[in-house]
Formats: sequence, C-alpha cells, structure tokens
Amino acid sequence: MTELAPVKLTFSDDQAEAYDRVSAELFSMGVDLDNGGLEPRPEDKSSVLAVVGKAGSGKTMLLASLYKALLAAGVDLVSGDYEPKKRKDRRSLAILAPTNKAASVLRMRGVPATTIHRILYTPVYDPQYEKIAEWLTGQGPRPVVEGLTDLALDRAHAFYQTVASIPGALAAAGLRGSDFIKGWKRREEPLDIGFVDESSMLDERALTDLREIFSTLVLFGDPAQLAPVGLSGEMVFDRLGEGRKLVLSRIHRQAQDNPILDLAHALGDPDLGFDEFERMVEAASKKDERVVWAERVDADLMARSPVLVWRNATRIRLITAFRAAHGAPDDQLLPGEPLICDGIELPLKHRKKRIDLEARGLIKGAQVIYLGPGNRAGFAKIHVVGAEDPQVSAAAIIKIERPDEDEPFIASAATMGAAFLHGAAVTIHKAQGSQWETVQVFAPDLYAAAAAGRSEAGVPLWKRLAYVAITRAEKRLMWVVRNRLARPLEGLTVEDLRPASVPLTLSVQGDD
Repeated sequence: MTELAPVKLTFSDDQAEAYDRVSAELFSMGVDLDNGGLEPRPEDKSSVLAVVGKAGSGKTMLLASLYKALLAAGVDLVSGDYEPKKRKDRRSLAILAPTNKAASVLRMRGVPATTIHRILYTPVYDPQYEKIAEWLTGQGPRPVVEGLTDLALDRAHAFYQTVASIPGALAAAGLRGSDFIKGWKRREEPLDIGFVDESSMLDERALTDLREIFSTLVLFGDPAQLAPVGLSGEMVFDRLGEGRKLVLSRIHRQAQDNPILDLAHALGDPDLGFDEFERMVEAASKKDERVVWAERVDADLMARSPVLVWRNATRIRLITAFRAAHGAPDDQLLPGEPLICDGIELPLKHRKKRIDLEARGLIKGAQVIYLGPGNRAGFAKIHVVGAEDPQVSAAAIIKIERPDEDEPFIASAATMGAAFLHGAAVTIHKAQGSQWETVQVFAPDLYAAAAAGRSEAGVPLWKRLAYVAITRAEKRLMWVVRNRLARPLEGLTVEDLRPASVPLTLSVQGDD
C-alpha cells in the first residue's frame, strides 16, 4: 500500500492535549506513536478513554490523525471483511461505528471504518481465495488460483493498493461475495485497539461487548446528542472514571463559518426559546443559501434523505403523503422507495441465517432502497445504503403503516427474514449516526416537543432533538415550517444506484 505521510499536528490546544493524552495511554499499552515502537500487548490490562465534543470540535480530524499515526507505527488494521492470521507480535486497530451509514461517513473522509456488528462476526473465506487475501495483506506469497488469470490477480493487487478492501479487490478480479465468503462466525479471539465513533449511540450492553473484545478502547462522541433509550439522558462515557473523558471545547474556523453549525451551537444557550430560535433560522436563511426556510416538504428529496420528525404519527402521515404524491399503489412498492430495517424476525434455530443477514448490513436502523421483487416468493432486491457490498436479495417482511390503522399493510410477506418499515420519514432518534447532504427538519414537531415542556438530563427535549436533526445536514438544512408536501418534480428511480451484476441472495429456508 502507499506509504503514509508523517502525521502533521496542526491541532488546536484542546485537540493537541487530547492527542497527547491518547498517545500516552497507547504508550502504556505498548504502542509508541512518537518513535514507532511496538511491544506485545500487556496481559490482564485494559483501558477506556473518551474524546467528546460538539459538532465542529474536530473529533473526526483527531480520530483520523491517530489512525494514520498508528499505521505509521506498524499497527495492522482489522476490517470487517477480512482478518489476517493471528501473530503473537501483531498489534492491531479496528475503527468502528454503530451503523453502516455512520461507518460510510467515516470512509468518505478517508478513515476505513466498519460496523460494530461486522467486528463481532467475521467472514469465513473459501481456502483458495483466502490465499489471495493473505497475499494482498502481506501475509503470504502471490498465489496460483484455478480459474483466475495473472491479469485478474494484477487487477486485484492494483485495487488493493488504492483501497484497502479485500472484497473490493476480489471483485476487481471478477469474483463475487458468494464466490469467496462461505459464511460468518462469532469472533472467538480478542482484539487489541478499538476506536468507536458515534459512541453516544452505545448502551451499556454494547460497551460491555466491546470491552470484552478490545483491551484498549477510545470512544468518540457528542454529549449534546440524544442518549440511548434506558440511560436516562446519560451517555456511556458519562460514567467513566475521573480523567477518562477528554473534552474538545473549541469550534474550529471551518465550523464557525458554517451557518448550520452556528444554529446547532446556539441551542446551548439556556435562555433560548423555540420562537427565538426559529427567528434565528429565518434570519440565517436570508443570509446563506445553506439554510432554507421551507414552506413545504420536498417530496423528491424524501426518496433519498428522509424528513426528520419527533412523533410517530407525523412520520406515518408524511410517508402516506409521499407515496400518494408518487402514485404508489396501495398493494405494492415502487422501485426506488426508501426503507428502514426494523430488525430480523427469525426463530432461534435460524441463528446462522440471522448472522448472514446482519453481516450484510441488515441491522436495525439500516437505510435501504427497494429495487424490486426477488426471484423467489417473499424475497426483495434491495440496496443497503452505506454498505460496502450493498446489493442484496433477502427474504423480507415490508410493512407500510397507515394513519389511524392499527395493523400495517404488508408489501412483502416472507414468513421470516428481515423486517422493514418505510423510510421516507424517520424519527430523529433513528437518524442519529447518519448524515445526508441535505436534511429536512419538520419544525412543527419540534414546536410540539417544546410545548410539551419535556426535558432530558436537564436540557429541554426540543433542543436535543433540534441539535441532532440539524447536525445530520452536511451541506444544506431545510427548516420546514408547514404541514404541507410539495408535488414531486421527478419520478422514483434507482438509476443513481450502482447494482452489482448479481445480487447476493440471503435465504432463510430450512433448518441449521
């Protein structure tokens, strides 16, 4: 792979302090970032640190710099698609996020992240193709594989030099995932260093699982986001001991020049009321095109970027209006309609099938685009947003909820498999960890939350909701102030997606 350039520390004071603190922690665990020295991982010793800060404080920049420094020191990267054979002297790093979308945000910024689930469950490779993976990662000689030419191997090698993805390299050689991945298994061996982004989404059980796997954990999180259900407004990093939480308080210049983040940080004023905040949004929209004061919801945008709401009733009404505006029939889905995975509905005896589905990105909260019916009854072809291998054909139970109806309409009716809800609108809670170029926030719902007078950990709930919703926007924020939907200008499409030549089929028929 291309040699990494030396790490340049162009940090603010609080970033530099956090970098030095993490560096010292890693040194105590046998990794010397300053001199590139590695020692065997200490036995019976563990460490957990948290780096926390609001949007724009430089958490991702710090994470990326630490990642580059660890690779320059000789630490191996562990990804969710392939893990080299264990060596006694090997030190390793895994970069994790709770969801596929959150991991893909990091990957777009040059940080090779994977999901927590993909680290818990590892792929089982066909032995002849595992030789290629070993060669690409420097663990073995160039192989001779029946059916693959030297030119195909050269293409795989060239791809891996640019993008460190084993599945991507094998795809460049003309192979499909179903050719070289034969199944998935629960991780048996512990790992070394883990960086976890969006750690505000973790609950205590998830943190316990991670601590069992990693001897060194660094959590990166935003204390202003919504806490997981059941933690009473606390984040898991709030419960760490004295000196284990490093706070980034400075907002960097590029963030200060962003009107979207200006609005997010204005919510930290304890005296700010909802009406005053809306006047700030309106004023910002008159000065900068990145903030839009919208009288209606954009139906075209909903196909790829959901409207963010607080109440489930609002979500269902907007989904119904979206489908009606696009002329979707009552009894079936149109290709291009967005979905949200609502979990896996399988009995315990199908544990292996559950692992297969989840390992392909079909975990609760995953965003999916419907491509069409599968080749078998009850199957659907789908595109898993943010997944590295996004095209899947899976047994699906697709539920379309309707206003004032207790039972949803079932658009795809497998007896068991991955369950989906419509994704044209989602709750702000479910949007955590995701980002879109343009985000529509349904302001009437936030007004309702303000009127309800509810608080979370001493902060008005509407402010936490508004902060999370606003910071999902990468480039443009649309603040929708009326309960109206604009007619779509374009029909639903899947042309913007790049389908694989043959989608991976995930069956749930038969016993394990």
